[in-house]
Amino acid sequence: MLVRAKGESMSQQQPPPDVIWALSTAGFAARCLHVVADLGVADRIGDQPATISELASSCAADPDALDRVLRLLAAHGIFEWQHGSYSHTPSSRLLRSDDPMTMRPFAQMMGLPLFWGSLAEFKHSVQTGKPAVEILEPEGAWAYLQERPDEAEIFGRGMTAKASVDVGAVIAAYDFTRFRRIADIGGGRGHLLRAILEAAPGAEGILFDLPMVIDTLNGGGQPRLTLHAGDFFVDALPSAESYILMEVLHDWADEQCVAILSAIRRAAPGSATVLVVEDLMPEERADPSASTLDIIMLTVTGGRERTVDQLSNLFDAAGFGLVRVIDTRSSMHIVEARPA
Repeated sequence: MLVRAKGESMSQQQPPPDVIWALSTAGFAARCLHVVADLGVADRIGDQPATISELASSCAADPDALDRVLRLLAAHGIFEWQHGSYSHTPSSRLLRSDDPMTMRPFAQMMGLPLFWGSLAEFKHSVQTGKPAVEILEPEGAWAYLQERPDEAEIFGRGMTAKASVDVGAVIAAYDFTRFRRIADIGGGRGHLLRAILEAAPGAEGILFDLPMVIDTLNGGGQPRLTLHAGDFFVDALPSAESYILMEVLHDWADEQCVAILSAIRRAAPGSATVLVVEDLMPEERADPSASTLDIIMLTVTGGRERTVDQLSNLFDAAGFGLVRVIDTRSSMHIVEARPA
């Protein structure tokens, strides 16, 4: 039995050629996952195994090709192969549309041309430091999505699915009941803010995002939730006791982050609290998850994952002071700041 030494990565156990081979070909398994999510294969498997012919027929796929795809995913623990039939594993169940923690929309989102088209142009990012998405759309990712509502819909559902685990972790880690008015800036469909309002029945919430996002929500759907359409680079932000930025700052370069925080500072009362909810880059060690997300930001948005010190510098430049960093049970951290 091979036992990994403390601090030793899995790659350190593998022969060097195997490490290079695995990373060089990793994109093929990823694409298999995206396509299977698009086809809804997991929805066709219930409590009993399904044959490949049944799956292929219901998904309008070639049986042999689909079988080869599912065999590869099964090798990664997604689906279980059983003599020509496939059944669920805990991971493949997350690809079902009806699973409470479904990640099917996230897998579909990562397969969008926005992501894979940008990744194909990634050399541009490395050579220039600019997002590769500008090869696809010179105005950037948000302009790209605005022109493609179908992809924007998948993007929105994907981000909501990604946050499903993180939202519960944030609610469990922080007491929101001390705030009477909470503004979620760039909050998308409001998945975090709605959960906060359920946990803090005495609070009111303001969901601020672009008109293209707010217009899809058809009203707040909650008596204490107000929808506010606008652009945080142009429009005045609402006044609130607490401002939440969940996975917003990492979409932007430092200059834009300071502009966002400065807009909050102009709107915020002197006693307001700002809560930045994001992954953090470790100061002294490599973190594959955080570094992968950092490269996604470099490629698609031009943003980055930041260390605590880097976030503190952004706060300082916008007139805030970092108060504390709160860990959660997920990869998310809550970075709290107040007006300096």
